[in-house]
Parts: sequence; structure tokens; C-alpha cells
Amino acid sequence: MARLFGTDGVRGIANSELTAELALNLGRAAAVIFSESMPKSNSAAKRPRFVIGKDTRISGDMLESALAAGLMSAGVDVIRVGILPTPAVAFLIRHLEADGGAMISASHNPVPDNGIKFFDASGFKLTDEVEDQIQACLEQQKFPVPVGTAIGKSVDFGEAWLEYVNFLSSVITTGLEGLKVVVDTAYGASWQVAPAVLAKLGAKVHAINNEANGACINVNCGSTNPHQLGNEVLARGASVGVAYDGDADRVIMVDENGEIVNGDQILTICGLDMLKKDALPGKAIAATVYSNLGLQEAFRKHGGEVVVTPNGDRYVLEAMRQKGLALGGEQSGHIIFLQHNTTGDGVLASLKVLGIMAETGIPLSLLARQMESYPQVNKGVRVVRKNDLKNSQAISQAIKRAEERLGDRGRIFVRASGTEPLVRVMVEAQDADLIEELAREVCDIIEKELC
Repeated sequence: MARLFGTDGVRGIANSELTAELALNLGRAAAVIFSESMPKSNSAAKRPRFVIGKDTRISGDMLESALAAGLMSAGVDVIRVGILPTPAVAFLIRHLEADGGAMISASHNPVPDNGIKFFDASGFKLTDEVEDQIQACLEQQKFPVPVGTAIGKSVDFGEAWLEYVNFLSSVITTGLEGLKVVVDTAYGASWQVAPAVLAKLGAKVHAINNEANGACINVNCGSTNPHQLGNEVLARGASVGVAYDGDADRVIMVDENGEIVNGDQILTICGLDMLKKDALPGKAIAATVYSNLGLQEAFRKHGGEVVVTPNGDRYVLEAMRQKGLALGGEQSGHIIFLQHNTTGDGVLASLKVLGIMAETGIPLSLLARQMESYPQVNKGVRVVRKNDLKNSQAISQAIKRAEERLGDRGRIFVRASGTEPLVRVMVEAQDADLIEELAREVCDIIEKELC
């Protein structure tokens, strides 16, 4: 069997690739591996407890039921926390002192997709090694079969979202009175949490795309499509707009002029504020190779540093833990505040920025200008055979030609998406016309070779 786990859990088209049967067996296998990892003194005294959350996707109920059944059939108790952001699940695992957890979501992916990502008892996503252990156990099909009172039980924690609102509001020390905020929850997991915590902190809130409607999740809205949000900010004369993706582990913001503020700019705003307050360990943040070169220049200018990692939030987190960093993230808006939570948290990141706005009285447009962005083109080519990317000589040659034309004045990155049938192309340089031309040429070759 090919590796089930991608860069962010097990993903696929729900009920076609990610079936109820697969979810059931993932639950059984996870129960085995998590039980084995528990301290012997604990495992003898109590059954493992597992937190399960989900976004609004229609397939979420089916997969939640199957995953929970698999866990319980192997002797694990399940705490269902309902529709909540991914970072809320990570928080609740620690808050409830559970032994692990899972989020059922495909994040920013289209409606038909879904996914299952697991967390350990500390709220961190699993390592590749543990994921491989779960897959090996699933393939062997050697699951425990407890009977009687040894079978796991399930409880619903319907007020879990309020616990998360209380946590988020405790992190922000500055009230948000005077800020008029438009929030786009992408018909996703933050539909209750985000407007509630913003209002609790004193902001005047107008929410759009804010229903628990899995048929519309991420459809022309949210952090992957913030243009509607920009129009709404202008129409309402709002101070700022915030847009989350389907599971709210990402945020993109819009300033008072309707201009998009991306993850790199959010990292700049929060990181330089922390640096100024001597609250940035090592005077450094972590960001991926896809972050704009302007991010590094902004920190270098103020005596800080950007630790550059491979693409993916797990590599950002790995670097943060190794180097003792407090802040890291991606241009896509996946921002990690490690002193508060163990994974990217879109709502938390937006609150941090809003708190800086409220504290300083500086509008978002000016805060974002602390970073001067290099022109950058990001394109995704939908393909049939993304795994053949590295085997194509034509694509390799096209990339080499682009690199030769860029010289030391820019850079190009080409990679297969870990969660979608896409090949992503990023070109960056000070010459905007050149990067558009090079990106188009490379994308055309990729389409010919892999479609």
C-alpha cells in the first residue's frame, strides 16, 4: 500500500478515496498506537481518551462516526467536540488532558474533499514515524477486540467552542473597542468562535459567509478568496477584514483600503512588535522558502533573523521547537504562536494583529508597509500525474532555463502539492514582467507533461 499520510494527515475525496471503512480502520490502528505510547502506570489505570473535532463538511458526520467507532471498538473513550477549528482541537486535547485527538477536515480544499489529521497528547501533529506505525498497524489488521465494559464510550462536549473562546480572549491583553471588523469564516469551522471572541473583546463585528454550511465551505470565500471581503470592508467603512479557511488554521487579512495582507506581512507585524518588546526569543522567527524575500529584509533591518525551512507548517514547527522560537508561519496565513498553541491558529493570529492595531492606533495598511514585498507569482497547475514531476526531463529543463534567466536576481520553486492534484510554481524577482513570463512558460510545460 502506498503511504496514506500526506503533508497534513490522510486526505481524499470523501466516500470515494477517504471512505468510512478507511476511517474505521484508522481509528482502530490509532487506538493501538496511542495506547502503546501511554505510560504503563496510566494505561493500567484508565482507558485512553481521544478528542474528535470536525469542520462543516457534509461528509464530516460520516467520517466522525466511523473514526469514533473504530476507536471505541479498540477500547478508547471518545470526546466529540463538534464543529471547531483545528487549533481548538489541539488546545482541547491539552485542556481536557486527553491522550490524543483528531480533526476531520480538508482545510482549504474543495467541498468534496475531507481529511483526518491526528494529534498527540501534547497537541502536536504526529511525526512521520508515528504515522507510519499507524499505517503498518492498519495494514496488518491485528486490532484488539475488547468486550463488555472494556469497549470505549462516547460523550458529546457541546460547549467546547466556549472553552476555546475563553482561551483566545485570555491571550489578548488589549481590548478591541473602536475597531470595526468584517470577518469571513468561509462557511467553515470558525463560524461560531471568530465572531464571538471578536465581540467579547469589544470589536464591532460584521460576519459574512458565516453559517455551518458544508456545501459552501471555501467556495469563492475565506482566506483563499479574500476579494469579497475586501469589497465588504470598503462598503462598510470597516477598520479591517479577516478571512479564515475551512478549518481556521489560516488567516488572510484586508486593510482599511481593501488591500490584502498575507501571512508574510502578518509575521512581520507580529514579529517586529515582539522584537520591539524584547519578547522574541533569539530575535528570530521561522518561515518557509516560499516566504517573500522582503520578510527577511524587514527583520534584518531591525536586527532580527528569519530561519528558513522547507515548505510546510510541520517543518516550520520543527525548526521552532529545535531553536526555541516563539513565532513562525507561512505566506498562506498559517501562523504559529508556540507559546499559546501547538499548531497554526488563524483566529489567534488575527487577534494578535488587531491587538497591535488597538494598542498603537496604527492602521493595518501602515503596519503592513513594514515589509516591502518583492514581486512574486504563485500558480497552481492541476495535473493528473503529480508524482511524475521529478521524472520529467522537459520540466527540469524548463526550470533550469528560468533559473538561468533569473540569475542571482530572483528564484523559482516548483513542487507537487501534498494535499491536492496540483503542481505549484512560485517565481520571485524585482522584475514583475519577467516573473510572469517565466511562470507561464514553466506552467505550460508542466500541463503538457503531466496532464
